[in-house]
Amino acid sequence: MRNRFTDVIRLIKQSRVNAIKSVNAELIHLYWKIGEYISGKIQQAEWGDGVVAELAEFIRRKEPDLKGFSDKNLWRMKQFYEAYKDSPKLSTLLREISWSHNLAIFSRSRSEQEREFYLHRCKQENYSFRELDRQISAGLFERTMLGNSKLSAVMRESQVDLSNAFKDSYVFEFLNLPEPHDERDLQRGLTRQMKQFILELGKDFLFMGEGFKLQVGGSDFYLDLLFFHRGLQCLVVLELKADKFRPDHLGQLNFYLEALDRDVKKENENPSIGVLLCRDKDSEVVQYAMSRSLSPTMVAEYRTKLPDKRVLRKKFREFISGRPNADSCEKRN
Repeated sequence: MRNRFTDVIRLIKQSRVNAIKSVNAELIHLYWKIGEYISGKIQQAEWGDGVVAELAEFIRRKEPDLKGFSDKNLWRMKQFYEAYKDSPKLSTLLREISWSHNLAIFSRSRSEQEREFYLHRCKQENYSFRELDRQISAGLFERTMLGNSKLSAVMRESQVDLSNAFKDSYVFEFLNLPEPHDERDLQRGLTRQMKQFILELGKDFLFMGEGFKLQVGGSDFYLDLLFFHRGLQCLVVLELKADKFRPDHLGQLNFYLEALDRDVKKENENPSIGVLLCRDKDSEVVQYAMSRSLSPTMVAEYRTKLPDKRVLRKKFREFISGRPNADSCEKRN
């Protein structure tokens, strides 16, 4: 009998969510308009820097119940407006995430491309503030952009858009792995911390199992970790190597992909993808090994600690310096 009323509860909850979204959108709009107003006054030399502090004090005196309008926050509103005033296509996204999320993105990103990336990720992955903070600290943008460039020729020529689905390196600081550790330690840790692992992979990844059994002829083979990617509509196998990449690792992965496509993949799904996750890799060795690979594979590293953002950004700058329009991708705020 009680199930008759669940639709009403669903409507109430959805209405509450919509109300919160509406209030948030109006708040972001207000901060935008205040930032625009302050920016315009300062640009036209009508206000000096000290006037913003006077404005904050005036608001505090006149409306003591209003919170969030200190001189520091008013300057942030100005910066917020100036960061996005020339990016009208992002205006809807800005209003769909909270002010704290917006603040983290525009204050910590170093280019328009990076800001746009995190805005889309927040919407797509529904990050909490803590999750967003971790991803920025872990260099998600740089690792994903580098990952886009490391796809095999087969993956780049695929009819499916694989951009931003995989990373050049993955960060598993939440595992607290012992040193040294082996593949079994890594596999057990990732399985125990699956929620955190999925956050690092991306929420489109659905876990199908560890030690997934394949039978070929009279022999049994076991995949380390098997996932299904909703967006790509394909199986994704992760093979774990707790040592440095070797070219012969790819032979094993290619064999698994062939077996998956023949015996597990459904007719409506795209060809399976393999990710070889190694403790370390020599990029030139990987490039040589992948140049003749006929399977949709990529080689990525994993880290057991958060990366040094300065090193990661240097690596990313070196990467884009060889691409057209590098300056526009890396221009500073």
